[in-house]
Amino acid sequence: MIQIRFIAILVFGSLLFGCQTRAQRPQRIAHVVFIELSDPRDSEEILRDSESMLSTIPGVSTYHAGAHLDTGRPTILDDYDLAIILGFETEADLAHYVAHEQHIGYVTKWKPKLKALRVYDVLDE
Repeated sequence: MIQIRFIAILVFGSLLFGCQTRAQRPQRIAHVVFIELSDPRDSEEILRDSESMLSTIPGVSTYHAGAHLDTGRPTILDDYDLAIILGFETEADLAHYVAHEQHIGYVTKWKPKLKALRVYDVLDE
């Protein structure tokens, strides 16, 4: 009977304290890009190019890309077709990414097809 109580206390304790973990922090630098295409029918192609050309550049620690999620909240901006979030550990990694031939090729191909572009670099200190 004592063993069953001890095991129950261990299980309950691990469930209770396991729920109090913090969310994992992102990479030190986030490079966030919002793209509005001149022709929204290009969405699938630019997403494929983003995956193959940007996520594979050395120094990119994390990569996420996708379309706007409509949650019905009027305060959420929806003026983009694709958002790309790339993570970097150092400013040198970000600089390497910006100068890399794959990034330059991506920009060269897609910039003429854009209606709007917003880019933000965010430092997590």
